[in-house]
Amino acid sequence: MDKLQQRIERLGVFFILYTLFFYLFFSTLKYTIPFVLAILSALLLRYPTRLMIEKLKFKDWLASLLSTLVFFGFFISLNIIIWTSIVNELIGLIRYLQKLIANNSSDIYNYFMSLQDYLSHLNIDPSIVDTVQKNLSSSATRLINLTIGAGSSLVQSILTVLSYVPYIGMVVIFTLITTYFFTKKVAISTTSGLLSFIPTGSEKVILVINHVRKMLKNYILSYLLIIFITFIFTFIGFTLFRVKYSLILSILCAVLDLLPVLGIPLVYIPLAIMNVLAKNYVTGFGILILYAIVFFVRQIIEPKIMSTSLGLNPLAVLAAIFIGIQAGGIIGMLFCMFLVVFYEIFRKVDVL
Repeated sequence: MDKLQQRIERLGVFFILYTLFFYLFFSTLKYTIPFVLAILSALLLRYPTRLMIEKLKFKDWLASLLSTLVFFGFFISLNIIIWTSIVNELIGLIRYLQKLIANNSSDIYNYFMSLQDYLSHLNIDPSIVDTVQKNLSSSATRLINLTIGAGSSLVQSILTVLSYVPYIGMVVIFTLITTYFFTKKVAISTTSGLLSFIPTGSEKVILVINHVRKMLKNYILSYLLIIFITFIFTFIGFTLFRVKYSLILSILCAVLDLLPVLGIPLVYIPLAIMNVLAKNYVTGFGILILYAIVFFVRQIIEPKIMSTSLGLNPLAVLAAIFIGIQAGGIIGMLFCMFLVVFYEIFRKVDVL
């Protein structure tokens, strides 16, 4: 009974401390993001920087500077190319949709009217029919208004993003400079040297840090693998259905895959509707079938990959993803996933 009470108390303390840390981390992230990104970048650049120092005999400052500049140059250039292409494709897609609805507005209206007439002739409760008809009318109106206003909404969104350019530029500059100093420190230090700030005798603390480092690396690599699988399935499917700009749309799907539930449908559903309205029924319904396949494959492989790479129970991973999304979207999913991860770490080192 005493052991059970102690375990419950430990779990309570762990949950409270974890929640406080999680809240403080994300609530202060807008102030600390350059340093967080710099630490992650420095850890990523540690091995190539050490390779230049040991094999090519570069000075540590020169190797750190080169690896930092090459990494950030590649990353920034890639982002500019991707986001420029995405914005151009979105503008073209919105113009096409607006033109499609403008040229087929009468057909769309007649379709909804014929659907309402069909419902009125069915042997259904009139109140239900009336409710469905009203919903159909409002849905048609919302669809048309949404498409017409999509152009101005996109422009407004771009202007909003542009207003953050000074802040983004400041973050990039601070991250780049901080990454250089962190990379220089990390590259010439051993793992034990990096953990030298921990008092002697704190073996469990060092063990926890090593487990956290390993699991965070596995977590990031697992998600990159899941996103890559989404990209491959989407690109192959779009290519088979001869969808225009399949590469850009597949990259967009991979990026949006970071948004659970709502991510991929933002590309698939409008694309399917656009093809159906253009009377490309095979492509339109094929895209919907492809979305169903990608969705189910992702639901099957995500818990499996995450559980294998992190050493967690697949049911715990699945529960953490589902409960987290329902409770708080992306932040909720991250909270529950890392809660499970840290619980497993502390359990392995006999803290819990």
